[in-house]
Amino acid sequence: MGKKLLAVASAGGHLVQLLRLAPAFGSEFLLVSTSLCPPKTIDKSRYLYVEDCNADEYLKVVKCFVSCLKIVLKHKPKIVITTGAAPGLLILIAAKLVGAKCIWFDSIANTEELSLGGKVAKYFTKDCFSQWEHVAKAENVRFIGSVL
Repeated sequence: MGKKLLAVASAGGHLVQLLRLAPAFGSEFLLVSTSLCPPKTIDKSRYLYVEDCNADEYLKVVKCFVSCLKIVLKHKPKIVITTGAAPGLLILIAAKLVGAKCIWFDSIANTEELSLGGKVAKYFTKDCFSQWEHVAKAENVRFIGSVL
């Protein structure tokens, strides 16, 4: 893996938005998602599954964090890019602990305020983005446009 970039997203809209960014990643990145199967555009050798979790399921969060930490320690990414949700945040935190550059793109669905994950992520990275300019200003994060 060239730059050792991990791209992380939960299944559904988070993954759709991340895949919109994928052409900017180049050919050498590893995709981590909660989707059981990789997207058709991603080779299986560049895909890792991680179990989903949310803030209401404390034991699942701990289990997911351990899985995320193992991924980070094994692959030693230099850069992590995520569109959320919880597993993306957990990998971002684990990667930050080992010195990786971390980037959070909050989901376009969050039209009035950052997601819970985004509110936490902004303390772990200066590269925290909202896809809504008014949200970025209100939440003191960055805005460069939207991916959809």
